[in-house]
Formats: sequence, structure tokens, C-alpha cells
Amino acid sequence: MSVPFLAKAAEQGNNPARKRGAKAQMSHFDVILFDVGGVLLTNGWDRGERAQVLEKFHLDCAALEARHLEPYRAWEKGEITVECYLDASVFCEPRSFSRDEFFAAMCANSKPLPNGALGILGELAASDKYMLGALNNEARETNEYRFRHFGLWNYFRVALTSCYLGQRKPEPVIYQRALDILGRPAERILFIDDREDNVAAATAAGMKALHFQGADALRRDMQRLGVL
Repeated sequence: MSVPFLAKAAEQGNNPARKRGAKAQMSHFDVILFDVGGVLLTNGWDRGERAQVLEKFHLDCAALEARHLEPYRAWEKGEITVECYLDASVFCEPRSFSRDEFFAAMCANSKPLPNGALGILGELAASDKYMLGALNNEARETNEYRFRHFGLWNYFRVALTSCYLGQRKPEPVIYQRALDILGRPAERILFIDDREDNVAAATAAGMKALHFQGADALRRDMQRLGVL
């Protein structure tokens, strides 16, 4: 770093007017974390999405639901692959379709959420004021598809996803791991989620958390907090 640059920086730092201006523009937050399903996009593989895909392939919904939960939790925590999940839940008996066909149908259910927060995420990214990231429950293969297909990596600098951290919301440990990775005080982190239990767990970890109830309400909340 050059001496002139240091001198200029020192001069700026000693200027009271500049200090007042910087303070006026300072946000309460360094990091803003978004849930993905239910905030930015439709849920990738919740009960409603599963029912649509099972109907398409003429499968018994009740039978799959009975087999689904345990392997799904392991899949979301990154403990098993999509192949293992599908073997346990769908391909436990011969089928007339392939795993690739079934997984493609799963992915096709992902869409931008009506009245979702994608537009707000884009505005925050354009402002370049915050580190933006995801704190979401998602299996690796669907998470990577959704981030790639909907361009979320254009906005996010970090993905604190259950499949990468090995824990799921609302387990307290996933929030603590997120804080450890980010290296920011909890009160400097804003988190947005559509599920009240996830919001409550983030609040208990010391984060500021907002319950997402549509883009208009989120915009009002963020304006109240001085984020937008």
C-alpha cells in the first residue's frame, strides 16, 4: 500500500463530516441470510410437490410417504446421495421409469415463488452493502440444481445449506455453525425464513430474524430496519 494512499485514508478518517456521513449510512447488519424454499422459490420436495410427481408416475402416495421421512432427513443432511434416497423411497421395487427421469420430474417442480423475495434479493445484491447467503434445508443434488438453474450464485457469497453443514433447521447447532463460518456477531446477521420454528431458533441464536409472509411485507420490514 502506498504512502499517499495511507495519508489520504488518514485525512478522510479525521474529517468529522465524513465520519458523520459514514455513520448515517451504516447498516445494523453485515450479513443477510435467506431461506430458499418458501422465500425465494417454491419448496423443492415438500408433500405437495411429492404428490404431483407421484401422480405423474402413477405411484402410491401413502406408500412413499411411509418410506420417505427417514432417508429424506439423511439426504438433506448430506449423509446419503440422491441415488440412496431414491432406492429407499421409490426404487425399492422395479419401476417402468429411470432414476434420471424421476429426478428430472422432482426438479421441474422448482419455480420462482409467487410474491417471493427474488426481486428483493436482486436489489440487495445490486446495492453491494451486505454479504448475502442462504441458510436452508436442502439435499445436495436439488440444492445445486436450484442454485444453478435460478442463478442464485449470482447473488449469494455463501451457502449454509443443511447438506453441507450436516445439520437441519431448526436444530440449534446449524445456527451456531453458521455463526462460526461467517465470523460475524449474531446481532449483525439478518435471517429471513417462512417457517416460524426456524425464525424462533435463529432468534434464540442471537440473530435478527424475520418471518417471511410475502415480498410486500418483507420490504416493509426491511425498510423499517434500514436495510432497503
